Parts: sequence; C-alpha cells; structure tokens
Amino acid sequence: MPQISGLEFINALENRPLFVFTTAYTQYAVEGFELNAVDYLVKPIPYHRFIKAISRTKEILAQKAKPTEANIFPSFGGNNDNQKFIFVKSEHENVKINLDDIEYIQGLKDYLKIHIAGTNKTILTLLSFKDLMEKLPSYQFIRVHKSFVVNVNVIRSIQRNRIVINDTRIPIGESHKTQFFSFLGL
Repeated sequence: MPQISGLEFINALENRPLFVFTTAYTQYAVEGFELNAVDYLVKPIPYHRFIKAISRTKEILAQKAKPTEANIFPSFGGNNDNQKFIFVKSEHENVKINLDDIEYIQGLKDYLKIHIAGTNKTILTLLSFKDLMEKLPSYQFIRVHKSFVVNVNVIRSIQRNRIVINDTRIPIGESHKTQFFSFLGL
C-alpha cells in the first residue's frame, strides 16, 4: 500500500476483523502478532502455509459463531457498585474470584489471563475485554492498554508511561493515557 503500511492500517481500526498478514519482510511478524493477527505469511507463500492460515481463521470464526454458555457470572444480580466477586469459567469449572484479589488482567489473543494478588496464580479464561469490563466495577478497574486492565487499588506507582504493580511494569497505551490520568485526577 503506497500511503500506509498494513500494520498502520490495522492499528488504526477500532473494530479489527480477523486478518492474516502477507509480506516479504519477516521483521514485522512480532508487531503483527501483537495486533492479534491470525497468521503471518512470508512471500513466497508456500501452499501448505496458506491452507494452515485459512484453516486457523475458519476455526476461530466457527468458535465465535458457536453458542456458548456465559463465561462470567456477576454476583448478586450484576449491580457492579456492591459487587465483591465474579465467577469466571476457566477450563471446565467456574472459578470464584474476589475483585480485590485481582491485580491486573492481561489479554492474550482470544483469552484473558487474570493475575491474582499474593500468589503466582493466574486464571486463564476465554473471554473478551469488552465482556469482562461490563461485569467489573468501573470505579475500581480501568483499561490502560489494548492488552491490560488494572485494579487501581493495587497500583504502587506510575513511572512515565508505565504502571507498577508489585514488581510488574504495565505499559500505558497512547490511546488510553488521557482517560487513565483523568480517572486518577492527574
């Protein structure tokens, strides 16, 4: 594309479709996968790799179209203001998570990794940020990056464009920076 790269184009979209990058340059693969590319094909594209990328895309579309039971259950009728916990479907069970125990939530493609305070334990669930954010109290949790939501009660400090929670440094995305600092009154 003469005016803009494929990476810039996809990054500019608010509601990204499923996409596969095709290019002659391998150095952009990591950035492509950070944008949640289904696959990254390097030219000349071998037929078996093309078929694999199409199959992976079809699997994702089939999984999204499949009617599933809800992966998250609000406590006590879903009134976020008094909510103390949520249930999240992880593997083959519904796990109860106290909201105050959540340090941060990290996006990993189609999954979310919920980091629990005081442990090295994480809970992996097939859920979107949008669905989870609807269930979390907005006065306690805020999205700070395309891949991170944080519990504001456990932030230890803010260093330039990073949030420190315990020894973990979480980036603050450009598109979330104004809202985040405004939320904190900074």
